[in-house]
Amino acid sequence: MATMIEENGPSTHEQSEVSSSSQARQKLEGLLNKNMRIRMTDGRTLVGLFLCTDRDCNVILGSAQEFLKSTDTFSQSEPRVLGLAMIPGHHVVSIEVEADSLDDTQGFGANH
Repeated sequence: MATMIEENGPSTHEQSEVSSSSQARQKLEGLLNKNMRIRMTDGRTLVGLFLCTDRDCNVILGSAQEFLKSTDTFSQSEPRVLGLAMIPGHHVVSIEVEADSLDDTQGFGANH
């Protein structure tokens, strides 16, 4: 039975995993406090500020509003205000970041 001992730090494979996970973390941190639209498996859509996530892809939204799936394309129901909401990761179908919340941060340095 052979045992590998690494004396000079992590291998290149481990380094690439660390760098990709740190890039993913930086991307998520850049999305904090941005408006997100999350579509769920039951047809509901939640819109709110992205506050956090975890390993299981559960998402916490602040100031969340719930929009029900409408059967009539012409009717738009009033949103239900939820406040703080936790969406289980296994119910998430899609996540969209609202463009205006991204534009606010990108244009901050140039316009002010």
